[in-house]
Amino acid sequence: MMNKLPIIYVVSDSAGETAELVTKAALSQFNGADPTIKRFPYIEDKENIDEVIAFAKLDQGMITYSLVKPEMRSYLKKRADEEGLYACDIIGPLMDQLQMLYGKTPLFEPGLVRKLDEDYFKKIEAIEFAVKYDDGRDPRGILKADIILIGVSRTSKTPLSQYLAHKRLKVANVSLVPEVDPPEELLLVKPEKCFGLKINPETLNEIRRERLKSLGLNDKANYANIERIKEELAYFEKVVDKIGCSVIDVTNKAVEETANVIFNIYQKKSLGR
Repeated sequence: MMNKLPIIYVVSDSAGETAELVTKAALSQFNGADPTIKRFPYIEDKENIDEVIAFAKLDQGMITYSLVKPEMRSYLKKRADEEGLYACDIIGPLMDQLQMLYGKTPLFEPGLVRKLDEDYFKKIEAIEFAVKYDDGRDPRGILKADIILIGVSRTSKTPLSQYLAHKRLKVANVSLVPEVDPPEELLLVKPEKCFGLKINPETLNEIRRERLKSLGLNDKANYANIERIKEELAYFEKVVDKIGCSVIDVTNKAVEETANVIFNIYQKKSLGR
């Protein structure tokens, strides 16, 4: 029986963070055991494995590995057995079991966990951005945004911003009123980043009246006055014409439908740059 834990070689075809974390989790169960851990990431071919085997043999070390390609796993195990080295496959047995349960062949593509993590954090960053730069509260967000939504009140700017954020796009939105000049930043960004949200005045009138009722307010207020609404929409047309941006009619459209229209236009313009 070995009392002193050997040097542990952590081998991975990606960054090796998962394999090292699992190894340390196991070590934590051995009363503060703290052996030397040497990580060998991005192992791509059998020659790399041979190098690790040679180093481990010199130290009489142990190998833990997370290799997703079956041929690489088999080769490392074979070489470790030939040299009399302990080698523990961290991910292989679980992948094999999942393959049996699902009846599907794995992708065998290294680094997918890292890609998923990066995708998740990009989404969270975009959601936080949409909240921070909602309703034009900080015009500096316009210069940082992937997409800027422009429209009068109650044209679904906020829910659209959140929906597009889940597609990992940073969205700022600006509410227009005739009495306030639009932010200067709107004229500094590329017009293809901006999307005006157009709506039928009668439809907007009904939406605003319902909004006032839900707040316990008089639905005859100026906010829901049809003439006031037409004035705001005329101002909206003036601003978007000056910017030269795309205009989407959101009348009777679901948020998801409008968001997909904007997303598709944005993608086509991005690819055409």
